Amino acid sequence: MTELTLGSRTFPDRNTVVGWLQNYGVYLGLAVLLLFNVVFTDHFVSGENFRTQAVQVSPVLIVALGMALAIGTEGIDLSVGAVMALATSVTSLYLGYGPWLALVAALVGGAVIGLANGSLIAFVGVQPIVATLALMVGGRGIALVLLPQLKDVRDPAMATLGSGSVAGIPYLALIAAGLALVVGFTVRRTTFGRRLLAIGDSRPAAQLAGLPVHRVLITVYICSGILAAVAGFLATARLQASDPSSLGNLMELSAITAVVVGGTPLTGGRVRIGGTVAGAVLIQLLTATLIKHDLPSSWTQIAQAVVIVLAVYAARERSKR
Repeated sequence: MTELTLGSRTFPDRNTVVGWLQNYGVYLGLAVLLLFNVVFTDHFVSGENFRTQAVQVSPVLIVALGMALAIGTEGIDLSVGAVMALATSVTSLYLGYGPWLALVAALVGGAVIGLANGSLIAFVGVQPIVATLALMVGGRGIALVLLPQLKDVRDPAMATLGSGSVAGIPYLALIAAGLALVVGFTVRRTTFGRRLLAIGDSRPAAQLAGLPVHRVLITVYICSGILAAVAGFLATARLQASDPSSLGNLMELSAITAVVVGGTPLTGGRVRIGGTVAGAVLIQLLTATLIKHDLPSSWTQIAQAVVIVLAVYAARERSKR
């Protein structure tokens, strides 16, 4: 660690501080926000409040996991909110055949969107932000064609999934935590994960090394689409309604914020799933804090934008070292 010396005392230099903040700043911010709420927010420390926060953060976390994979390849997936809208429409249409078939149909829809994204990026050479922007607009349009208006979802199994729990832990939170473990293991312990990071570090070098770049990129975006579809299905179960016009709106912003704040650089080559989990919790807690203190919801978006700018600034400063 580089240090500056002043008299008999030593201090870490600016780059060291920036690097530390990028790696661990999300945990520091989370701790500060928790402390603030414990001291200044009424009824914050209660089982019911923690349960509510866990349920609300679950869809954001699941979408952020897929976004982390895309960003790890130096890409991005702006279509995740539209995939959630498509998933809720498909779920409503197929729920009459049973919740399992509705889930499969939703996952297929997400996978198809992901396949389209990945194919445009890998084979056509379209920039990820452009390809997924097109599917962001088109995907929600398809969702609204399938289900033009809000529809109540009345199914006992869906109600249990959306509001049930085990030992006080909501099903939704357990599913999100399980998916985080699976994605984390995939990134750190599998050949696919190593190839993903190699592509994000340098795609030309990965191609020269003979890695299946196109196949990995398509798989990454299919995974992102499937995870977004899972989030849309779970959100439908929680809300007991399908509303493709609003479900998933600005979800891409929340997911990108969670990933970047969690220490995954936009330049690819590294994925931090633990940081992404902490980032998603930080974003949810920030939103809840603003609401509990009677600030307008628009401040949530402003706060997220500020957090993104700070995180990107820290990443840029670190890359200069």
